[in-house]
Amino acid sequence: MKRMAGVCILLLMLSLYCGCAKTKAVDVEDTNKDGKLSCTLEIRCDTLLDHLDEMTPEKAALVPADGVLLAETEAEFTGGESVFDVFRRLLREEKLHFEYVDASAYDSVYIEGIGNLYEYDAGSQSGWMYSVNGTYPGLGSSAYTLADGDVIQFRYTCNLGEDLGAERLYE
Repeated sequence: MKRMAGVCILLLMLSLYCGCAKTKAVDVEDTNKDGKLSCTLEIRCDTLLDHLDEMTPEKAALVPADGVLLAETEAEFTGGESVFDVFRRLLREEKLHFEYVDASAYDSVYIEGIGNLYEYDAGSQSGWMYSVNGTYPGLGSSAYTLADGDVIQFRYTCNLGEDLGAERLYE
């Protein structure tokens, strides 16, 4: 029972980092005055390189030698789009597998896996988190409205973000 409660807490915490909500049209400043809004997205799992022995051989074989699932890629977006909007569009274009679950109770989605690498593949505190401009915002990716020039990273954590420099939300 305690294990189930721990799993539920982990799911809740990770869902705060990787979610989806409705997009609202808003004006976003075109900071470089080029007439378009753009951001970059990168997806990394290099933290897994130090944890391959904790994974099944089939899962360990999916981890790229450099830990990069999607190199930094520029994407255009429209005002009001979220991190999740760009994430979903780019991964579909790149034909990179991802899976998420609707968590409508939180007006969000939960990112279960990217590139066939899932939560818990490297232990009970592992899964996907995202940052924008080097900061882990602590809210679902669909709740984070993009600004021109934002740098988005989805990264795999093996210990609830501590290995990524993310601040722990609870003790």
